[in-house]
Amino acid sequence: MTERRVRLRIRGRVQGVFYRDSTQREAQRLGLRGWVRNRSDGSVEAVAQGPPERVAALIDWCHEGSPLARVVEVSVTEESGDADESEFEVRR
Repeated sequence: MTERRVRLRIRGRVQGVFYRDSTQREAQRLGLRGWVRNRSDGSVEAVAQGPPERVAALIDWCHEGSPLARVVEVSVTEESGDADESEFEVRR
């Protein structure tokens, strides 16, 4: 099966609103591998890999995010290669 790997940058009110933890739960529910972390500029960055339709579902979810988040923009960059991760984790 072909997998899709993407890097996401999520901007808006996405720090301090459980965005990373909620993203991790959603990615795990979808069976994806990768990670999510806060960036010093106030955005959130994530890398997700798995079946294309499940990666697309996570991207769609990221436009809303956690209930307290206010997402302004989600940028998606396609990546090649294979993730070293065996699960989806929150990076500090």
